[in-house]
Amino acid sequence: MTIQWFPGHMAKAKREIEEKLKLVDLVIELVDARAPLSSQNPMLQQVIKNKRRLVVLMKNDLADQEETANWLRAFAQDKQVAIAVNVNNKADIQLIIQHVKDIGQETMLKLKKKGIRERPIRAMILGIPNVGKSTLINRLANKKIAKIGDRPGITKQQSWIKIKRDFELLDTPGILWPKFEDQQVGIRLAAIGTIKDQLVSLQDIAAFVIQHMQTHYPQHLYKRYEINDAETDMWEVFTAIGKQRGALESGGHVNMDKVAEIIIRDLRLGRLGQITLESATK
Repeated sequence: MTIQWFPGHMAKAKREIEEKLKLVDLVIELVDARAPLSSQNPMLQQVIKNKRRLVVLMKNDLADQEETANWLRAFAQDKQVAIAVNVNNKADIQLIIQHVKDIGQETMLKLKKKGIRERPIRAMILGIPNVGKSTLINRLANKKIAKIGDRPGITKQQSWIKIKRDFELLDTPGILWPKFEDQQVGIRLAAIGTIKDQLVSLQDIAAFVIQHMQTHYPQHLYKRYEINDAETDMWEVFTAIGKQRGALESGGHVNMDKVAEIIIRDLRLGRLGQITLESATK
């Protein structure tokens, strides 16, 4: 399965980010804790370059906590400041604010030495579509500012947002890159909902999720669907899940598309347990 595109609004957003980057003191880069490397846009890495940044692993409550700890160590070894958060946890929101203040403090001290009047720290928030950016912004501002949706591509333009007296935040649209050189990256992103479902084969994505769970989380798979890791024939696995979940057509045949939707929805809602789709220790 090949996933490739470059919507016009994403190309425009990239140019605007490049232009506005010089106005901010640091970048808050959001990635998905279930696929931290796959959800880190390589095109944005080229744009950000040496700008100070805070990497925030979003949706930590849905991810494997042991793997999250491994990823945080990996980012630290790469000399990147990284934290894992659940946006519904107030302590995690305060942790983000404190890290932004700590990282931006160096710039504030330089401005003070130059005799420039003190101003709020300015941060730009970046990330791929559907990583939870709008929800995080609303939590940081403690009010509904950014639009929220369960589909990628909600935010279409940049806007400045005041976060109390602590800092000013420049919101940007979620951006994907033109082509996934590693198709496994595209499959992982499709599984967690970064790519619109209409653009991918849901059965292929669901099969990937099942295979990953059979290898790494067989106990979760059995608990949810009573499927063990010895059942490797994907047709039989889909059929068993379909019968258990009532995904049947007239005549008693299993609707494979409905089964795929069930599996993917269960993953995204955390019903399959805390799962990470790529390891930091490979």
